[in-house]
Amino acid sequence: MTGAETAIVVIAVVAVLTWVGVVAATRLDRIHRKVVASRLALDAQLVRRAAVATELAGSGVLDPASSLLVAEAASAVTQDAEDARNELALALPDLDEESVRSVRAGLNGSVAESRVRAESELSEILRTAFGDPDEIRALAEDPDAAPLVHALGAAWYRAQLARRFHNMAVAHARQYRRHWSVRLLRLAGHAPMPVTVDLDDALPDGLDHGSVSVVGG
Repeated sequence: MTGAETAIVVIAVVAVLTWVGVVAATRLDRIHRKVVASRLALDAQLVRRAAVATELAGSGVLDPASSLLVAEAASAVTQDAEDARNELALALPDLDEESVRSVRAGLNGSVAESRVRAESELSEILRTAFGDPDEIRALAEDPDAAPLVHALGAAWYRAQLARRFHNMAVAHARQYRRHWSVRLLRLAGHAPMPVTVDLDDALPDGLDHGSVSVVGG
């Protein structure tokens, strides 16, 4: 092979790799942005659920002991906002580097665990407060309680869906980051690998999207 032919082959290989790199980088960026959007949507739905739980605790619908426990659990979630911001910066690959650096100092793995624990405890306490499906049906028939029960069921169900969609987006991102083009060209750089959000968000028996429709009807 002559020098000219070798040069042509090299140029062709470089052109192909450049094209593959551009396509892969564009797709990776789009996938990362989808992870970011789904994570922010999940956070908004969880905050909404805590807000409805707080309103419910102060409404007098629940017994005093349950109201106090729900209020404390919801407060633990809402007061964790700064920790949630820190955890978000570590979990998502698409935040700007300055934001990541500003929150990374002094953090450890307990941040994410703290958020998961707070959300899971709120789920458990709410399930205890709504432990009897008959009580849920009675509240759904109470004109004063029905709007709050509907709001809680809707917010909770949307949070479940948001977490499911986010974890699907994370799984897609993690799979694509194992693609040969991404690994060969190091397109992910130093961006942290996206992580799923795994917490207890099981609905109480009788408070699901089906009963939400009944309550709202």
